Amino acid sequence: MSIRVVVADDQAMVRRGFRMLLDDEPDIEVVAEAGDGEQAVRAVRALAPDVALMDIRMPGLNGLEATRMLSGQPTRIIVLTTFDLDEYVYEALRAGAAGFLTKEAPAERLIEAVRVVAAGDGMLAPAVTRRVIEAFARAPAPRRAPALDTLTVREVEVLRLMARGLSNPEIAARLFISDTTAKTHVSRILTKLGLRDRIQAVIFAYESGLVVPG
Repeated sequence: MSIRVVVADDQAMVRRGFRMLLDDEPDIEVVAEAGDGEQAVRAVRALAPDVALMDIRMPGLNGLEATRMLSGQPTRIIVLTTFDLDEYVYEALRAGAAGFLTKEAPAERLIEAVRVVAAGDGMLAPAVTRRVIEAFARAPAPRRAPALDTLTVREVEVLRLMARGLSNPEIAARLFISDTTAKTHVSRILTKLGLRDRIQAVIFAYESGLVVPG
């Protein structure tokens, strides 16, 4: 079954380029295009695609506002922008985006992001991850979240490693457990904390004070 995608960007040439790139993949299908945030919201609600590529700067309803409006939808949103500024990154993730890429990212990175996000995980460009961590470094010291008390000692260890950007195999190697066990721990952490994916887990780890930058 193909991954169904909606492309939202106010520039027709950009939308066409994304459509050609994605439609060329055997497992991806662009089902609609949108020229602004309102069109994007209508398309996502009507078609329920697996993934939406959402430009930030669009006339009328911008990409961040559209992402917030779609936060309750099953569609996973990848925010795309020419500007990798801190406030855009953080606000996009807080709004519920499952991924964040700059438009300068290589074509293969965009295709990979669509597949990763459609599979239920989150994806950030490495430079974006650094900016998020730097933003937390400048923020006031957070207070410990009571929800952390619902996790076991091992789950807390796993969450710390997730927040440092380690993949499931890397977590498994660090803790001398199997990949399957690491995956199970990650799934339980997300369920207990009511989080959607690894990106939300990373934000929670920093906001709760479990992990500090550095």
